[in-house]
Amino acid sequence: MRSNKLFNELAVGQEASIARVVAPEDFIVFAHASGNLNPAHLPDEKNDRGSEAVAPAMWVGSLFSAVLGNLLPGAGTSYLSQTLRFNARAHIGDSLLVSVRVEELLPPLTVMLRTQVHRGSELIVDGMAEVLAPTIRQTIDEEALPGLTLQRHVHMDRLLAACASLTALPTAVVAPEEENALLGALAGAREKLIVPILIGDEKKIRSVAASCGADLTGIAIENACSHDAAAARAVELVHQGAVAAVMKGHLHTDELLKHVVKSQGGLRVGRRISHVFIMDAPTLKQLVLVTDAAVNIAPTLEEKVDIIQNAIDLGIALGIERPKVGVLSAVETVNPKIQSTLDAAALSKMAERNQIRGGDVDGPLAMDNALSLTAARSKGIHSLVAGRADILVVPNLESGNILAKELTYAAQAEGAGLIIGAKVPILLTSRADDEQSRLFSCAVAALYAHWLSTGQSAVETEEALREAAQ
Repeated sequence: MRSNKLFNELAVGQEASIARVVAPEDFIVFAHASGNLNPAHLPDEKNDRGSEAVAPAMWVGSLFSAVLGNLLPGAGTSYLSQTLRFNARAHIGDSLLVSVRVEELLPPLTVMLRTQVHRGSELIVDGMAEVLAPTIRQTIDEEALPGLTLQRHVHMDRLLAACASLTALPTAVVAPEEENALLGALAGAREKLIVPILIGDEKKIRSVAASCGADLTGIAIENACSHDAAAARAVELVHQGAVAAVMKGHLHTDELLKHVVKSQGGLRVGRRISHVFIMDAPTLKQLVLVTDAAVNIAPTLEEKVDIIQNAIDLGIALGIERPKVGVLSAVETVNPKIQSTLDAAALSKMAERNQIRGGDVDGPLAMDNALSLTAARSKGIHSLVAGRADILVVPNLESGNILAKELTYAAQAEGAGLIIGAKVPILLTSRADDEQSRLFSCAVAALYAHWLSTGQSAVETEEALREAAQ
């Protein structure tokens, strides 16, 4: 709690200041509040650190109100006038010191204050503020301001950046005979994430490309008479070593998986294959993996072991050193009438006995106490996973699919989809996925393929190099 100062408590020479580091979010919030869409003031969404965006002058000037309204004189202060001179511009990453100093007191309530913003020793803004001092004692609760969430996907950006050092992944794209499917594959090629081989009806592919103005120059196309033939050819290319990933285009998932899971000539490697949604939600601090939401309809306990191991492996490939796995149910206590709670308890014990490796597994956990430390503590749950889960294991496909789509449409998450546990990663994109989501899936596939071939996480390597350079 912070108390204000009344007029008779002020004296010439009194000072107060706040320190502020300029963040890209500041410019975006200001643009929304003011309606100022000048590109010079908007950060590059793909590379905030390298942005040359200039802080709006009036945003810098507005920082004085935080000192006047919170510190000196404090709550209840009313502005009468403000003069400002801008000597230099602020940029993202700048450390600013915003200060005010009482210069003159004019009874009964008027206060004149010098206002300045420094960047180190450089004075970038100065002026004078004329205010009315508060007339009644007030205090401010520093935690009272409501939270604000911007739709930003920092984890996705981080994973895309980690792919910069990787060789583009040769990828069989099955039946890209629809605009989103084709443009997603071409976007992955443009960003050097994949090298696509388009397999399908060549006439349809070229017709779609022509209708949306896509350039197929340099893109390999293999004609296939049907979706079944295209899926079979993609699997054949994996066995030939020509591709290291498969991407689903405009065909049903079961048409593709029929050839992936077949006992002779398929892509099985001795473990149950499963699907993982990789979700970057602006409201969550960590990347969250949801499994299984697309392949295993009602997995048994034995199948859940493979589902969890697959997800842990993917988490490690994405730079999560030791993934925390929350096995979800409707409640956080074992109830013999709810099979998912029994499975969760068994899976937790199996992880303790090293039947599941590389991560920490706990359950049953309800959704709230899997992601919220406050919820976990309020229910007396103490574990390495509760409130911190990186991986959410759902009881069945229905609940997983609902959860992933809820995160997408209600929590503004950007998601990637990958089938793992096979010889190569399989990018399982949806017809509703936009280009950014398809790029995200390409990046995740590239990182997972790198981990499969080297045992090393390219994310950890990239971040270590970046820290060393700094």
